[in-house]
Amino acid sequence: MSERNPPRVAVVGHANTGKTSLLRTLARDPEFGVVDDEPGTTRRVEGMRLSVDGEPVLELFDTPGMEDGIALAEYLERLSAGQRLDGPARIARFLDTPEAAGRFEQEARVLRQLRDCDAGLYVIDARDPVLAKHRDELAVLAACGRPLLPVLNFVHEGGHRADDWRDALSRLGLHALVEFDTVAPAVDGEQRLYERLAMLLDRRGAPLARLVQDLLRQRAARRQAGCTLVAELLIDVAALRLDSAPDRAALQACEQTLRGQVRAREQSCVQALLALYNFRADDYASSPLPLAGTRWEMDLFHPQALRDMGISLGKGMAAGAMAGAAVDLFSAGLSLGTGMLVGAAAGGLWQGAEKLGTRLMGRLRGRRELTADDAILRLLALRQMRLLAALERRGHAARAPLALEEPEEKAWREGPLPDELAAARARPQWSALHPAYAPDQARAAAVQALASALAGLAESVAQ
Repeated sequence: MSERNPPRVAVVGHANTGKTSLLRTLARDPEFGVVDDEPGTTRRVEGMRLSVDGEPVLELFDTPGMEDGIALAEYLERLSAGQRLDGPARIARFLDTPEAAGRFEQEARVLRQLRDCDAGLYVIDARDPVLAKHRDELAVLAACGRPLLPVLNFVHEGGHRADDWRDALSRLGLHALVEFDTVAPAVDGEQRLYERLAMLLDRRGAPLARLVQDLLRQRAARRQAGCTLVAELLIDVAALRLDSAPDRAALQACEQTLRGQVRAREQSCVQALLALYNFRADDYASSPLPLAGTRWEMDLFHPQALRDMGISLGKGMAAGAMAGAAVDLFSAGLSLGTGMLVGAAAGGLWQGAEKLGTRLMGRLRGRRELTADDAILRLLALRQMRLLAALERRGHAARAPLALEEPEEKAWREGPLPDELAAARARPQWSALHPAYAPDQARAAAVQALASALAGLAESVAQ
């Protein structure tokens, strides 16, 4: 296939069936054309080109809706009465008549574009009943001599008549069709559409195989990028710590600050996910995050905190023994666990004073640190993964705000949190919300591992 000669496909059909909506979804461009509930919104032919690695592989053309198929079919019958003309010859004769520039101007635009293409996608609103106008419309389009692939739209809405349409299309000799809901397409909807179209195009369909493979790569890359965004959100919130005086007013003020920071961080993740899938901010109907839980503990002696302080099972214990006389001074009422752990912790404090001494002394002076509760981390994960799943199933012609379903994933509801979040608890410098934010290789590895786990969750939700 020459780079300058990709397959050309006209998107045709009755008025207001979702032709422009189909192109918006295939292009992932909510600004393509004009979508409206009023019939006849598209009045001219508009086109777009899909490319893989900079090489065009498919050209698609939006066309006006056909509105008077019955009258046009009757006119074509009269025009060719007594003459044995095939379909393309009948259409050519019609396009040379004054009526093609007058009464049937809109239909003539459609037929000219279809004749200039290799095939047509005939978009059907599956909610509509099969009427005589649709049969005549299809007969006129078939007369152009180009293969047609019917596309059943709006099949996810209740009351559709997809089975009636399948029967009617088979009677007209159109046995190959595809279901593609432009508002809520299946995750593999584009793939199936292009595969069916490639069958109709025969030898000219080879570039569509490249397009299908590129779609699969893009889908996987978007999902991984989305999971990485969610993983970074969770690490930032898990690692976030705010220092507060111990009195009630100070703690309440600090809690409000924490809530605000977590809300803002979640919103930035939402905006990044929307941008990743090329949607707009007003496509998402958000709801307040119920930050009801905060953690009022220091987590200084989390196992990861011990490792951060340079403790190993041997070295830490030995250092603790050497510092034995100082254990009571450093513990100062803090709960350090078992006797052996007390020794290890004390030794580690001597070794890691530069890193954690300020936090420890703040605790000894009665100050407190607030962190987001585990329940908030669970909720953040569920909400963002549900958003990601919804974006994967949303067409770019959808106009109703996107509302998330109630999350049902038991692993995030009831199971233990991933180890990466436990590690983040002990490393406030991992939070981009912290003034001393200092990302390192360990943080990057934690984000990557958590994103991989989330990708597994995304795959299960998609199924």
